[in-house]
Amino acid sequence: MCGIVAIRAQEKPIERETLHRALCALAHRGPDGAKHWVSANQRVALGHRRLSIIDVAAGAQPLANEDGQIQIVVNGEFYDFERIRAELIARGHHLQTQSDSEIAVHLYEDFGFEFINYLRGEFSFVLWDARTQRLIAARDRFGIKPLFYAEHRQTLYLASEVKALLAAGVPAAWNQEAIYRQLFLCYPPDHSMFDGIRQLPAGHMLVESNGKKRLSRYWDFRYPRAQERNAFASRDELVLEIRDALSEAIRLRLRADVPVGVMLSGGLDSTAVLGFANALASKPPTAFSIAFPHTAYDESETARRTTQHYQTEFHSILVTEKEIVAHMADSGWHGEMVQYNAHGTARFLLSRMIRDAGYKVVLGGEGADELFAGYDFLQASPYQNAGRLARFNWLLPLVRLAGAATPAQRAVAETSPWLARLLRATNIPAPLQQTLGERIQHLRALLSSDFLFTFHDIDPYRDLFNDIQGRTQLPGREYAKQVTYIWLKTFFANYHLGADRLDMAHSVETRLPFLDHVLFERVSQLPMSILTCPGREKALLREIAKPHIPEWIYNRPKKGFMAPPMNFDADSPLPQFVQSVLRGDAVKTVPFLNARAIAQLLDTLPTMSAQDRVALDPILMLLTSLCLLHERFRL
Repeated sequence: MCGIVAIRAQEKPIERETLHRALCALAHRGPDGAKHWVSANQRVALGHRRLSIIDVAAGAQPLANEDGQIQIVVNGEFYDFERIRAELIARGHHLQTQSDSEIAVHLYEDFGFEFINYLRGEFSFVLWDARTQRLIAARDRFGIKPLFYAEHRQTLYLASEVKALLAAGVPAAWNQEAIYRQLFLCYPPDHSMFDGIRQLPAGHMLVESNGKKRLSRYWDFRYPRAQERNAFASRDELVLEIRDALSEAIRLRLRADVPVGVMLSGGLDSTAVLGFANALASKPPTAFSIAFPHTAYDESETARRTTQHYQTEFHSILVTEKEIVAHMADSGWHGEMVQYNAHGTARFLLSRMIRDAGYKVVLGGEGADELFAGYDFLQASPYQNAGRLARFNWLLPLVRLAGAATPAQRAVAETSPWLARLLRATNIPAPLQQTLGERIQHLRALLSSDFLFTFHDIDPYRDLFNDIQGRTQLPGREYAKQVTYIWLKTFFANYHLGADRLDMAHSVETRLPFLDHVLFERVSQLPMSILTCPGREKALLREIAKPHIPEWIYNRPKKGFMAPPMNFDADSPLPQFVQSVLRGDAVKTVPFLNARAIAQLLDTLPTMSAQDRVALDPILMLLTSLCLLHERFRL
């Protein structure tokens, strides 16, 4: 895991100071070393900040092929690399290191653009081929590892984080259209919040040659059509098969030349990872967990009990409102995204604890809900076969961030006529309509009139749906597969997986075995009737993990990871902090916020019911994080 920078200039030589500034901005991603390579004509530069995990002594980058004509910088891990390395040597290649990253250079020599299909893991990389004068950049299949790019003054810049592009000279400004879409929870796969800066979509490759760019998708989720009748083994045989596949994914991710720990909650997913890792590792992996001073949100005691079952070392960090206040600005700057809940800051603090304990690598349980249909909105429902609803029910998990609400049809219609028509034309459950309507109503009231007018002809929900609908993976699929596809392409890739930057803020690499594409491709072919059973989410995963988890985890219902909402007591740190930020100078300079309306909302908070205040918590956290980003990035 590292930080990478690449610069491709068309007209002027690249200044080494520009490359140096960009690499310095990524020092947290690679504290173990920094190197760079610049072409003889000074038109191409690659830079690398190293977090040494594989071949600690000799795996520094950039890496090159035998004649130096191909150079590469890699962020992330390629798994099963030792087998591939042996095959490359057998074909006559001479590898200079024991690093997993080096296999990519020689696979490219042998297979050209098809080489990416041989790579397994979470990664982003930039490769320069001097023979063809091509720059090739790619991002892993799920988007676990970030890669941003921008063009400025006839120069293409690429980097692991936006802050490196800004340090290299790309101007810092809001992308107000992207902000408009994100405020209503529409996350296009290739946008960022920053003007002129895009992110390479998951599963895509970017090729630049002679100043021209070409973007192509090399991998996608391929769910079977609902009418397909694939032959499956018996359920017992299927459990054994997928258990072996999950075990392999975890075994590959335990490969490191440094200790590997596990991020542990009180739930099935991370406990399954710990249980399999415990069976595979030479000694029980150390577990790391978050505790909250609110029993409804705290899972630390369940996690502690679980580690006692495995007899493994356990570390827990108590995240209080005081800690959230002290670190919310830093976590936002590192995360480079808005926050709807303090769970992002909690994750930031967990990674700090992991680093302080002497760990660089941990395994996590993210992706299990997406793979094994763990979300409640993916379970069987009377609406499952309703074609029109099947196109839209994916919004439910997004709008639930706002809590319970009341209908606000006018606000919905002003934001998205398409959405308003859909709500009128279908039997979408009332709670979904109410929650979505009130969220939109609150947001519109807090945005500037000029901002709303500028984008009044943009329908974010229609545009997002049309973008996804244009793909080949929705028509004819099961409802839950359609929902999962859209979720994976939008909110999951562009919000959930943003945790990479929170972890790497403290130089911690998080590996996600449930997002192993070999495992995913197998399980994704299974129909919902096999993945689930009524009243028991992730039924198949429970059976797969059963030999490796304690009984209380096997029987425990799902509980999502969220930080507690503000308690709104006048003397509590977090409400005081939110009030100070949203009544301060920053809110007046954010070009799309209505400072007066926000102040009026804050004035009315004491008169609201506790339920209404809790429902507003995600919006207040969103506004606060926007103001903090505005200040820290000097937008």
